[in-house]
Amino acid sequence: MLDSSPDAWAALHADPSFAIVGLGGAGGDAVRDLLSLGLPGVRSFAINTDARHLDGMDIPQRILIGARELKGRGSGGNRLAARRAVEDNTPEILRRVSDFEIVFLLAGLGGGTGSALLPYLAQELRKTGAMPVPVAFLPFHHELASPGRRENVEESLEELEAMGGFLLALSNQKLLRFRGLPFPRVLHLRNAYVHGLVSSLVDMVEYPSQMNVDIASIKTHLGAAGLSTLVWGERHYSEPERLVEQAMRETLLDYELTERPSALIHMDGGSNMTLDTFERLLESFRRRLGDPRDIVVGSRTHEEPREVVRLTAVVGGLKPQSVRDALGRPPSASNALAAR
Repeated sequence: MLDSSPDAWAALHADPSFAIVGLGGAGGDAVRDLLSLGLPGVRSFAINTDARHLDGMDIPQRILIGARELKGRGSGGNRLAARRAVEDNTPEILRRVSDFEIVFLLAGLGGGTGSALLPYLAQELRKTGAMPVPVAFLPFHHELASPGRRENVEESLEELEAMGGFLLALSNQKLLRFRGLPFPRVLHLRNAYVHGLVSSLVDMVEYPSQMNVDIASIKTHLGAAGLSTLVWGERHYSEPERLVEQAMRETLLDYELTERPSALIHMDGGSNMTLDTFERLLESFRRRLGDPRDIVVGSRTHEEPREVVRLTAVVGGLKPQSVRDALGRPPSASNALAAR
Protein backbone atom coordinates (compact mmCIF):
# COMPACT_ATOMS: atom_id res chain seq x y z
CA MET A 1 0.00 0.00 0.00
CA LEU A 2 1.30 3.46 -0.92
CA ASP A 3 2.29 5.50 2.13
CA SER A 4 0.57 8.90 1.89
CA SER A 5 1.84 10.33 5.18
CA PRO A 6 3.71 13.69 5.31
CA ASP A 7 6.92 11.83 6.25
CA ALA A 8 6.62 9.79 3.04
CA TRP A 9 6.12 12.96 0.99
CA ALA A 10 9.23 14.52 2.54
CA ALA A 11 11.26 11.39 1.77
CA LEU A 12 10.55 11.83 -1.94
CA HIS A 13 12.69 14.97 -2.06
CA ALA A 14 15.05 14.34 0.86
CA ASP A 15 18.04 13.59 -1.36
CA PRO A 16 19.49 16.23 -3.72
CA SER A 17 17.89 16.11 -7.15
CA PHE A 18 20.69 18.08 -8.84
CA ALA A 19 24.28 17.37 -9.81
CA ILE A 20 27.04 19.26 -11.60
CA VAL A 21 29.62 17.20 -13.47
CA GLY A 22 32.88 18.62 -14.79
CA LEU A 23 34.15 16.83 -17.90
CA GLY A 24 37.83 17.15 -18.77
CA GLY A 25 40.14 19.87 -17.50
CA ALA A 26 38.08 22.98 -18.26
CA GLY A 27 34.87 21.37 -17.01
CA GLY A 28 36.48 20.28 -13.75
CA ASP A 29 37.97 23.74 -13.18
CA ALA A 30 34.54 25.30 -13.76
CA VAL A 31 32.89 22.99 -11.21
CA ARG A 32 35.56 23.92 -8.68
CA ASP A 33 34.71 27.61 -9.19
CA LEU A 34 30.98 26.95 -8.86
CA LEU A 35 31.54 25.15 -5.57
CA SER A 36 33.55 28.09 -4.24
CA LEU A 37 30.57 30.35 -4.99
CA GLY A 38 28.19 28.01 -3.15
CA LEU A 39 25.63 25.56 -4.49
CA PRO A 40 23.80 24.09 -1.50
CA GLY A 41 21.98 20.85 -2.21
CA VAL A 42 23.82 20.20 -5.48
CA ARG A 43 26.21 17.22 -5.69
CA SER A 44 29.45 17.65 -7.62
CA PHE A 45 31.54 15.28 -9.76
CA ALA A 46 34.63 15.47 -11.96
CA ILE A 47 35.40 13.02 -14.78
CA ASN A 48 38.70 13.09 -16.67
CA THR A 49 41.27 11.05 -18.56
CA ASP A 50 44.08 13.01 -16.85
CA ALA A 51 44.89 11.47 -13.45
CA ARG A 52 47.19 14.29 -12.31
CA HIS A 53 44.62 16.99 -13.00
CA LEU A 54 41.89 14.92 -11.36
CA ASP A 55 44.04 14.27 -8.28
CA GLY A 56 44.47 18.02 -7.76
CA MET A 57 40.74 18.75 -7.81
CA ASP A 58 39.01 19.51 -4.51
CA ILE A 59 35.79 17.85 -5.71
CA PRO A 60 34.25 15.07 -3.58
CA GLN A 61 33.37 12.62 -6.38
CA ARG A 62 36.08 12.01 -9.02
CA ILE A 63 36.15 9.39 -11.78
CA LEU A 64 39.20 8.53 -13.87
CA ILE A 65 38.31 6.97 -17.22
CA GLY A 66 40.45 5.23 -19.81
CA ALA A 67 43.21 4.20 -17.41
CA ARG A 68 43.97 1.03 -19.35
CA GLU A 69 44.45 2.66 -22.76
CA LEU A 70 45.39 6.25 -21.87
CA LYS A 71 47.40 5.45 -18.69
CA GLY A 72 45.92 8.46 -16.87
CA ARG A 73 47.83 10.89 -19.09
CA GLY A 74 44.90 12.53 -20.85
CA SER A 75 43.50 12.04 -24.34
CA GLY A 76 46.01 14.27 -26.14
CA GLY A 77 43.16 15.92 -28.05
CA ASN A 78 42.06 12.55 -29.46
CA ARG A 79 38.27 12.62 -29.32
CA LEU A 80 37.92 9.01 -30.46
CA ALA A 81 40.24 7.74 -27.71
CA ALA A 82 38.26 9.69 -25.12
CA ARG A 83 35.03 8.29 -26.54
CA ARG A 84 36.34 4.72 -26.15
CA ALA A 85 37.38 5.55 -22.59
CA VAL A 86 33.95 6.82 -21.55
CA GLU A 87 32.18 3.93 -23.25
CA ASP A 88 34.25 1.50 -21.15
CA ASN A 89 33.30 3.35 -17.96
CA THR A 90 29.67 4.16 -18.74
CA PRO A 91 28.10 1.72 -16.22
CA GLU A 92 30.09 3.20 -13.32
CA ILE A 93 29.35 6.78 -14.35
CA LEU A 94 25.62 6.17 -14.72
CA ARG A 95 25.51 4.28 -11.43
CA ARG A 96 26.80 7.41 -9.70
CA VAL A 97 24.94 10.21 -11.50
CA SER A 98 21.77 8.84 -13.10
CA ASP A 99 19.68 9.05 -9.90
CA PHE A 100 19.69 12.86 -10.09
CA GLU A 101 16.77 14.52 -11.85
CA ILE A 102 18.79 17.37 -13.39
CA VAL A 103 22.46 16.89 -14.28
CA PHE A 104 24.53 19.86 -15.45
CA LEU A 105 27.41 18.67 -17.66
CA LEU A 106 30.22 21.23 -18.02
CA ALA A 107 32.96 20.87 -20.63
CA GLY A 108 35.37 22.90 -22.72
CA LEU A 109 35.19 22.00 -26.41
CA GLY A 110 38.26 21.64 -28.60
CA GLY A 111 40.26 19.10 -26.63
CA GLY A 112 39.56 15.40 -26.77
CA THR A 113 37.98 14.59 -23.39
CA GLY A 114 35.38 17.32 -22.98
CA SER A 115 34.42 17.24 -26.67
CA ALA A 116 33.81 13.48 -26.52
CA LEU A 117 32.13 13.20 -23.13
CA LEU A 118 29.64 16.08 -23.35
CA PRO A 119 27.36 14.78 -26.14
CA TYR A 120 27.88 11.12 -25.22
CA LEU A 121 26.90 11.47 -21.55
CA ALA A 122 24.01 13.82 -22.38
CA GLN A 123 22.57 11.11 -24.60
CA GLU A 124 23.20 8.30 -22.10
CA LEU A 125 21.61 10.24 -19.23
CA ARG A 126 18.50 10.89 -21.26
CA LYS A 127 18.02 7.14 -21.59
CA THR A 128 17.83 6.89 -17.78
CA GLY A 129 15.10 9.53 -17.49
CA ALA A 130 17.40 12.21 -16.07
CA MET A 131 17.41 15.68 -17.64
CA PRO A 132 20.93 16.61 -18.77
CA VAL A 133 21.87 20.27 -19.20
CA PRO A 134 25.01 20.42 -21.39
CA VAL A 135 27.12 23.54 -20.78
CA ALA A 136 29.73 23.92 -23.54
CA PHE A 137 32.60 26.40 -23.34
CA LEU A 138 33.44 27.37 -26.93
CA PRO A 139 37.11 28.17 -27.60
CA PHE A 140 38.59 31.52 -28.56
CA HIS A 141 38.59 32.05 -32.32
CA HIS A 142 42.38 31.84 -32.55
CA GLU A 143 42.20 28.29 -31.14
CA LEU A 144 40.05 27.24 -34.09
CA ALA A 145 43.00 27.75 -36.42
CA SER A 146 43.98 24.21 -35.42
CA PRO A 147 42.04 21.85 -37.74
CA GLY A 148 41.92 19.16 -35.05
CA ARG A 149 40.42 21.46 -32.41
CA ARG A 150 37.88 22.90 -34.86
CA GLU A 151 36.85 19.40 -35.89
CA ASN A 152 36.40 18.36 -32.25
CA VAL A 153 34.23 21.42 -31.57
CA GLU A 154 32.06 21.07 -34.67
CA GLU A 155 31.48 17.34 -34.26
CA SER A 156 30.51 17.76 -30.62
CA LEU A 157 28.13 20.64 -31.37
CA GLU A 158 26.57 18.76 -34.28
CA GLU A 159 25.71 15.86 -31.96
CA LEU A 160 24.37 18.18 -29.24
CA GLU A 161 22.23 20.20 -31.65
CA ALA A 162 20.75 17.03 -33.14
CA MET A 163 19.52 15.92 -29.70
CA GLY A 164 17.37 18.98 -29.07
CA GLY A 165 16.60 19.91 -25.48
CA PHE A 166 18.98 22.11 -23.50
CA LEU A 167 22.25 23.42 -24.93
CA LEU A 168 24.04 26.20 -23.07
CA ALA A 169 27.00 27.24 -25.24
CA LEU A 170 29.18 29.99 -23.80
CA SER A 171 31.63 31.71 -26.13
CA ASN A 172 35.07 32.42 -24.68
CA GLN A 173 35.47 34.95 -27.49
CA LYS A 174 32.94 37.17 -25.73
CA LEU A 175 35.30 37.32 -22.74
CA LEU A 176 37.46 39.74 -24.74
CA ARG A 177 35.34 42.53 -23.25
CA PHE A 178 37.38 41.85 -20.06
CA ARG A 179 40.76 41.80 -21.84
CA GLY A 180 42.32 44.15 -19.26
CA LEU A 181 41.83 41.67 -16.41
CA PRO A 182 44.14 38.78 -15.44
CA PHE A 183 43.17 35.60 -17.29
CA PRO A 184 42.23 33.56 -14.16
CA ARG A 185 39.93 36.40 -13.11
CA VAL A 186 38.27 36.42 -16.54
CA LEU A 187 37.56 32.69 -16.36
CA HIS A 188 36.17 33.15 -12.86
CA LEU A 189 33.75 35.79 -14.21
CA ARG A 190 32.60 33.33 -16.88
CA ASN A 191 32.09 30.63 -14.29
CA ALA A 192 30.22 33.07 -12.03
CA TYR A 193 27.78 33.58 -14.90
CA VAL A 194 27.37 29.80 -15.14
CA HIS A 195 26.79 29.74 -11.38
CA GLY A 196 23.90 32.15 -11.89
CA LEU A 197 22.40 29.93 -14.59
CA VAL A 198 22.69 26.80 -12.45
CA SER A 199 21.43 28.33 -9.20
CA SER A 200 18.50 30.10 -10.89
CA LEU A 201 17.28 26.90 -12.56
CA VAL A 202 17.69 24.91 -9.33
CA ASP A 203 15.86 27.58 -7.35
CA MET A 204 13.03 27.75 -9.91
CA VAL A 205 12.17 24.05 -9.67
CA GLU A 206 13.25 23.20 -6.12
CA TYR A 207 11.00 25.61 -4.20
CA PRO A 208 7.20 25.92 -4.55
CA SER A 209 5.74 28.95 -6.34
CA GLN A 210 2.27 30.48 -6.43
CA MET A 211 2.39 29.86 -10.19
CA ASN A 212 4.53 26.75 -10.11
CA VAL A 213 7.23 25.53 -12.50
CA ASP A 214 8.55 22.04 -11.83
CA ILE A 215 10.83 19.58 -13.61
CA ALA A 216 7.89 17.99 -15.40
CA SER A 217 6.90 21.43 -16.74
CA ILE A 218 10.39 21.98 -18.14
CA LYS A 219 10.51 18.54 -19.76
CA THR A 220 7.13 19.15 -21.39
CA HIS A 221 8.27 22.54 -22.68
CA LEU A 222 11.56 21.15 -24.01
CA GLY A 223 9.73 18.34 -25.78
CA ALA A 224 7.77 20.86 -27.85
CA ALA A 225 10.37 23.63 -28.11
CA GLY A 226 13.29 21.76 -29.69
CA LEU A 227 16.80 23.12 -29.08
CA SER A 228 16.65 25.47 -26.09
CA THR A 229 18.83 27.66 -23.93
CA LEU A 230 18.59 29.30 -20.50
CA VAL A 231 18.87 32.98 -19.54
CA TRP A 232 18.66 34.72 -16.20
CA GLY A 233 19.00 38.15 -14.63
CA GLU A 234 18.34 40.20 -11.51
CA ARG A 235 17.22 43.83 -11.31
CA HIS A 236 15.34 46.30 -9.11
CA TYR A 237 11.63 45.53 -9.11
CA SER A 238 10.84 48.97 -10.62
CA GLU A 239 12.84 48.20 -13.80
CA PRO A 240 11.32 45.10 -15.42
CA GLU A 241 12.22 46.21 -18.97
CA ARG A 242 15.86 46.63 -18.01
CA LEU A 243 15.76 43.22 -16.35
CA VAL A 244 14.72 41.60 -19.65
CA GLU A 245 17.40 43.62 -21.46
CA GLN A 246 20.02 42.43 -18.99
CA ALA A 247 18.99 38.78 -19.23
CA MET A 248 18.97 38.81 -23.04
CA ARG A 249 22.00 41.02 -23.76
CA GLU A 250 24.47 40.57 -20.91
CA THR A 251 25.19 36.98 -21.80
CA LEU A 252 27.99 34.82 -23.16
CA LEU A 253 25.51 32.85 -25.25
CA ASP A 254 25.31 33.22 -29.04
CA TYR A 255 22.21 32.04 -30.93
CA GLU A 256 19.66 32.78 -33.59
CA LEU A 257 16.00 31.93 -33.09
CA THR A 258 13.44 30.52 -35.46
CA GLU A 259 10.45 32.62 -36.51
CA ARG A 260 8.23 31.08 -33.80
CA PRO A 261 10.29 30.67 -30.63
CA SER A 262 8.85 29.82 -27.22
CA ALA A 263 9.69 30.50 -23.59
CA LEU A 264 9.07 29.23 -20.10
CA ILE A 265 9.47 32.27 -17.83
CA HIS A 266 9.70 32.41 -14.04
CA MET A 267 9.76 35.56 -11.90
CA ASP A 268 10.87 35.62 -8.27
CA GLY A 269 10.30 38.70 -6.10
CA GLY A 270 9.16 40.05 -2.77
CA SER A 271 5.76 41.10 -1.44
CA ASN A 272 6.30 44.50 -3.07
CA MET A 273 6.39 43.02 -6.61
CA THR A 274 3.25 44.45 -8.18
CA LEU A 275 1.03 43.11 -10.93
CA ASP A 276 2.27 46.04 -13.02
CA THR A 277 5.86 44.76 -12.71
CA PHE A 278 4.69 41.30 -13.68
CA GLU A 279 2.81 42.53 -16.77
CA ARG A 280 5.57 44.88 -17.94
CA LEU A 281 8.20 42.17 -17.68
CA LEU A 282 6.07 39.68 -19.56
CA GLU A 283 5.26 42.17 -22.33
CA SER A 284 8.91 43.16 -22.68
CA PHE A 285 9.93 39.52 -22.99
CA ARG A 286 7.22 38.89 -25.56
CA ARG A 287 8.48 41.81 -27.67
CA ARG A 288 12.01 40.42 -27.51
CA LEU A 289 10.85 37.10 -28.93
CA GLY A 290 8.92 38.70 -31.77
CA ASP A 291 6.04 36.30 -32.51
CA PRO A 292 6.40 33.54 -29.89
CA ARG A 293 4.67 30.23 -30.48
CA ASP A 294 4.08 29.72 -26.75
CA ILE A 295 4.88 31.41 -23.44
CA VAL A 296 4.45 29.61 -20.11
CA VAL A 297 4.70 31.76 -16.99
CA GLY A 298 5.50 30.97 -13.37
CA SER A 299 6.05 33.28 -10.40
CA ARG A 300 7.00 33.22 -6.75
CA THR A 301 6.27 36.02 -4.27
CA HIS A 302 8.01 35.94 -0.91
CA GLU A 303 6.35 37.12 2.29
CA GLU A 304 8.91 39.86 2.87
CA PRO A 305 9.57 42.81 0.52
CA ARG A 306 12.62 42.51 -1.73
CA GLU A 307 14.34 45.12 -3.83
CA VAL A 308 15.42 42.66 -6.53
CA VAL A 309 13.38 40.57 -8.97
CA ARG A 310 14.98 37.50 -10.53
CA LEU A 311 14.08 36.36 -14.03
CA THR A 312 14.78 32.80 -15.19
CA ALA A 313 13.72 31.76 -18.69
CA VAL A 314 14.00 28.63 -20.83
CA VAL A 315 14.04 29.94 -24.41
CA GLY A 316 13.20 27.40 -27.11
CA GLY A 317 13.36 27.44 -30.87
CA LEU A 318 17.06 27.89 -31.59
CA LYS A 319 17.91 27.55 -35.26
CA PRO A 320 19.71 24.35 -36.27
CA GLN A 321 23.47 24.93 -36.64
CA SER A 322 23.17 28.35 -34.98
CA VAL A 323 25.86 27.51 -32.43
CA ARG A 324 28.28 26.14 -35.03
CA ASP A 325 27.63 29.13 -37.29
CA ALA A 326 28.54 31.45 -34.41
CA LEU A 327 32.05 29.99 -34.29
CA GLY A 328 33.02 31.89 -37.41
CA ARG A 329 31.40 35.22 -36.51
CA PRO A 330 33.39 38.06 -34.94
CA PRO A 331 32.43 38.97 -31.35
CA SER A 332 29.63 41.50 -31.04
CA ALA A 333 28.32 43.72 -28.28
CA SER A 334 25.00 41.93 -28.27
CA ASN A 335 23.83 38.45 -29.10
CA ALA A 336 21.24 37.02 -31.43
CA LEU A 337 18.64 36.68 -28.68
CA ALA A 338 18.86 40.40 -28.01
CA ALA A 339 18.67 41.25 -31.68
CA ARG A 340 15.11 40.05 -32.09
